[in-house]
Amino acid sequence: MALDELKSALPDYAKDLKLNLGSVIGNSELPQQQLWGTVLACAIASRSPIVLRELEPEAKANLSAEAYTAAKSAAAIMAMNNVFYRTRHLLSDPEYGTLRAGLRMNVIGNPGVEKIDFELWSLAVSAINGCGQCLDSHEQVLRKAGVERDVIQEAFKIASVIQAVGTTLEAEAVMAG
Repeated sequence: MALDELKSALPDYAKDLKLNLGSVIGNSELPQQQLWGTVLACAIASRSPIVLRELEPEAKANLSAEAYTAAKSAAAIMAMNNVFYRTRHLLSDPEYGTLRAGLRMNVIGNPGVEKIDFELWSLAVSAINGCGQCLDSHEQVLRKAGVERDVIQEAFKIASVIQAVGTTLEAEAVMAG
């Protein structure tokens, strides 16, 4: 199992990450599609080849073809949106917020899966990419759809652990030479 391989690759000083990785993925109460779509989108967003290589096959095995593509789409569109909206938000000139974005985002309107799943994956990727405006936007959509806070938090817990595992493993690879 790829999850066990990732855990065993983590150094002793990252014992908490080993435990958290097993917990957030292995003991998640999210439905399979939400869980594995979140895992895949976050593995992509982590930019860690090690994490993506280990988690992608299991995600693919646990997702329909449509959900697999939608999770990748969430990671792709949020890679763009998180930079764009975070930059507009961080600039001190509020006029940028009034300008037309002019960027295509059709997949958000028609992701090929349940809108709630796509929103959850987009929120998780936004957590990794650090876009407060996108986090607020996706969280509001999810809450209006009746998604409970603990479900939303589960998504960004997965994001935080996957990001930390990727950072740690990439750092270890560099230090190992």
